Amino acid sequence: MTWSISSCFITLVVLFLWRIEDVAEACRCAPVHLQQAFCSADVVIRAKVVGVKAVSGNTNYYVQQIKMFKGPDRVIHTIFTSSSSASCGVTLELTKEYLFTGRLNTDGKMLIGMCDFIQYWEDLNGTQRKSLTQRYQSGCDCTIIRCSSLPCPVSAPDECLWTDWLLADGQSGPQAKYSACLKRSDGSCAWYRGMAPSKK
Repeated sequence: MTWSISSCFITLVVLFLWRIEDVAEACRCAPVHLQQAFCSADVVIRAKVVGVKAVSGNTNYYVQQIKMFKGPDRVIHTIFTSSSSASCGVTLELTKEYLFTGRLNTDGKMLIGMCDFIQYWEDLNGTQRKSLTQRYQSGCDCTIIRCSSLPCPVSAPDECLWTDWLLADGQSGPQAKYSACLKRSDGSCAWYRGMAPSKK
């Protein structure tokens, strides 16, 4: 009887741990360069979180939009996310200003999740902030390939290798913080730090 109880207990612990691991792995996102996030998003805004309300499995964050870099011709007042981190829900801080990239659903609501680029506005450097206005948009025809281990071959001329990951710098590396992948006059793409390439 003792063995049976112990066996049952071990089985329950294993099932419990398996379930925790399953939930923890339910939301997985590949890291993205801010330019990639900008280009793939429906909406990119700078906004301050001013309120929050839980509604049927979702969390509604009320925001004060400060600037729209990309999106519909209207002001965003509410951002929606899942209440569950396992479903990629995001937790935001009241009174904080963020840069949000997100999607518009069919009824025009802005949705965000862990796989979107969401960062405190104060943590973005001057280059990133300026690039949101025009630079990233001009590079949306280019493709950024994350390179985390060698070799990382470029398969097309319109690709830029994001090599910050080779030194484990990731989204804190120089390409992430100070560079944009932009198209050159011959149609190929390359990293540029500073001004955009000449159109001549």
